[in-house]
Amino acid sequence: QVQLVESGGGLVQAGGSLRLSCAASGRTFGSHAMGWFRQAPGKEREFVAAVSGSGFGTYYADSVKGRFTISRDNAKNTVYLQMNSLKPDDTAVYICAAGDLVPTRYAYRYDYWGQGTQVTVSS
Repeated sequence: QVQLVESGGGLVQAGGSLRLSCAASGRTFGSHAMGWFRQAPGKEREFVAAVSGSGFGTYYADSVKGRFTISRDNAKNTVYLQMNSLKPDDTAVYICAAGDLVPTRYAYRYDYWGQGTQVTVSS
């Protein structure tokens, strides 16, 4: 089993930055692709970014390309999401996920999910 715990959310002004962290348990952390999803009130869950088990392969939603960066430190069992140039439309609960396959935008490819952390961007 893998357990995921997110942290780092908060309130920022438009144009600001936040860094989210996802701490994972389990001795097979390095073999899992990891992803970030988000869900805003009244909307369905949306893919944000994903990274391969090695950390060298990354994949981003068009809405965050050039602004967000996903990375991982397998020695610390942690995946990060650096968010720059934040917009009010980025406001959502951000959720970390772990999968057994390659990085993907499809939620059904992931096996484990965290509890989420709130990100609020004011205008």
